[in-house]
Amino acid sequence: MKRLIARGLMFGNLIPVVSPVLVERYNRALLRLTGQSTALTDFHIDISGFSPEVAEDLGDPLYLNYHGVNRQFILLTTEQKTAPLLEAQFSTSRSILRRFIEANEPQLFALTARDAVAGELVNSVYALDTPARLFDLGQVTVEADTTDGAVALAGKLAAKIDRFLHEGDAWHDDVLIADMITLAKETGDITRHPLTLERMRFEQRNFWTAHLGGLYLFRDVPHPAVITMGDKAALGELPVEAVLGAQDRSAIAQFLSVNDLVEPIVEARGIDSAAILRQKMDFIVADLAASLGADLSQATRRDLRRLARQFHDKLPDAWHGLAALLRWAEEGGPWPRIDSEHPAYFHTLRAKDHRDADLVNMLLAELTPRDVRQLFICHKAAFYRAYAGWPEAKKDYVAEFLANEYQVDKAGARAALYGHEAPMEEPGAEDPTTRTGPRVGPWGAVRR
Repeated sequence: MKRLIARGLMFGNLIPVVSPVLVERYNRALLRLTGQSTALTDFHIDISGFSPEVAEDLGDPLYLNYHGVNRQFILLTTEQKTAPLLEAQFSTSRSILRRFIEANEPQLFALTARDAVAGELVNSVYALDTPARLFDLGQVTVEADTTDGAVALAGKLAAKIDRFLHEGDAWHDDVLIADMITLAKETGDITRHPLTLERMRFEQRNFWTAHLGGLYLFRDVPHPAVITMGDKAALGELPVEAVLGAQDRSAIAQFLSVNDLVEPIVEARGIDSAAILRQKMDFIVADLAASLGADLSQATRRDLRRLARQFHDKLPDAWHGLAALLRWAEEGGPWPRIDSEHPAYFHTLRAKDHRDADLVNMLLAELTPRDVRQLFICHKAAFYRAYAGWPEAKKDYVAEFLANEYQVDKAGARAALYGHEAPMEEPGAEDPTTRTGPRVGPWGAVRR
């Protein structure tokens, strides 16, 4: 992973914690949340306050996320809102944290000027001990306060002020007045500088989770489904219309189609579909060339075209399908037959512009792991997992490509690919006894 770290492709955009004051505040919050503290004098944190260095120091990669649910967080600065979320167990966690910070930014700015803010993303599930417990995850509530309880104290003071202003005999209540004075010494003038944090609640209906081998849950769509990258049989009976595995390509395609979640790249507006297709083909060539021991150092697009000619007879069906689609798009070639069982099929799609676009692009990225740019943008966990198993030549090529072609204009690349910001296996021979749905596809007739 050193290549990625050196190029800012891993652990990038984290917030440095170097001052003794901030380290001391972090430890107070950490002690309050976990009962632990770190002896480190400097480290980096993500949007939730998670630090890879602290995780190594404590020997616990989930020290702020016990059992992988109800993620806790530590805020030292509102600048954390731009940082990534490491060790994410749910696709919704980062957006929830960012929306909470943005909705309470003035208050959090004032609070973090004097103390750390510690909190938790709370739901009613404390451990996903059975697959069915996923369906108990419907809402997430954000609870937060400073380590000295300033927000709670301010709430108590506000209640006493309200009583003082509205109860007729409160002016003569010496105990009430004394309590108000005592609390005000701790909170300051809350009438001029309110210390309140909005108690926010978020719906969590459609999401990805790293639990259970990696699983996508779509409940808030006309035709709900669970799509797992792990062992489908191990999930058992679930209260949902369809349970699909990664190998159920036709059924997944049907699900995406009937719920109107995707569109063909060549029909999407405002993008250069031909350029996207060419890049996908290059990634497939690089994958094959690396597996055959070819040198990919400083490989250009011209080099990849040469390698495509050199290894043409070994290129997989996914490459040939994309090549046929490119000929149709650019040269008016014959309409290609690419249905849902074709290895190129999911390469030809992107999410439509809807509220779950990032989640759908995340799923498509995991279904097309050779498209390393999309995998990196939309599904960091899957990217890092795949990267660890690649040949050294492919690691070099991908790291150089992402650093030189993607990092220089991330927003532009995402807009070119998806039209909006992304958060963000090839099948073997067909076994007709395991087919879970009709073959579907915008490029060819439906085959039954």
